[in-house]
Amino acid sequence: MEDIKGTVCVTGGTGYVASWLIMRLLQHGYSVRATIRSKPSEGKRDISYLTNLPGAQERLQIFHADLNHPETFNDAIQGCTGVFHLAHPMDVKGKEPEETVTKRAVEGALGILKACLNCKTVKRVVYTSSLATILYNSKGLEETDENTWSEVDVCRSNKLVSSSYSVSKSLVERTALEFAETNGLDLVTVVLPIVFGPFVGPNVPASVCIGLAPIFGDQEQYKFLISTYMVHIDDVASAHIFLLEHPNAKGRYICSSIQTTIHELYDFLSARYPHLQISIPDHLKDIKGYKGTNVSSIKLLNTGFKFKCGLSEMFDGAIQCCKEKGFL
Repeated sequence: MEDIKGTVCVTGGTGYVASWLIMRLLQHGYSVRATIRSKPSEGKRDISYLTNLPGAQERLQIFHADLNHPETFNDAIQGCTGVFHLAHPMDVKGKEPEETVTKRAVEGALGILKACLNCKTVKRVVYTSSLATILYNSKGLEETDENTWSEVDVCRSNKLVSSSYSVSKSLVERTALEFAETNGLDLVTVVLPIVFGPFVGPNVPASVCIGLAPIFGDQEQYKFLISTYMVHIDDVASAHIFLLEHPNAKGRYICSSIQTTIHELYDFLSARYPHLQISIPDHLKDIKGYKGTNVSSIKLLNTGFKFKCGLSEMFDGAIQCCKEKGFL
């Protein structure tokens, strides 16, 4: 793909990853069309954190689009050279039926991909996926990579994340890859673990709340950290742009830089932030030495991409952001 700083579309523009990606795209010289779900007149949504980004006044346009009505993405995509599809129903707790979420996500994604195909200007689509599409399988693998897929039955029996989320993400990614292959559309997917670090928006993103559970003392979130995979938000944005621009990128790419356990995190946080009160629930103190399958990002690394941030940068950035915005 030619390295041209043209116009790109980012769906789900108010999300954690999307908002940081928009910031970085503007810094890289791209013109950005961001889609958001709710109209300001209906929800009076404050998106000044996007419109006030450096370069936004000249090169950021906001479009209103909804996955329930895929045709609403057409105007934002028309004329773009690249599309980042990040919009997805975030139903991690299973508040909606799996079928409802999956239908909305799949039909929305297909509508967006058809718009990319029909407009004739889109050179590549980058779809943002999740490790939920890989981890929930019955194979008992020591190492998982892009060839591994979650199984629907395992997703439905898993108590950690609702099947509304894990099944819908898996089906959307599979559907997107199959559609692209069948129709000759250039598409790559970025498979993400817990994304962590600083944030652009006014509220603490859900994944940052998970990572900061030992500091916030959030009992509900500890379960996600027993054995976990993480990546810095800036590495995520860099990987998205890298894969948009890389001439030979193809298929799925796992983008995960850190694998750790809750005990390792507790030791790290206690040593690095002795002034903060770090906690771990009693019922988790006996779970020692447990690590899940090794998740390999070697395919991404072999393209020439390099992770720049570790745990220190992740937590320093997240904690500093939380302090600046009054959450700590």
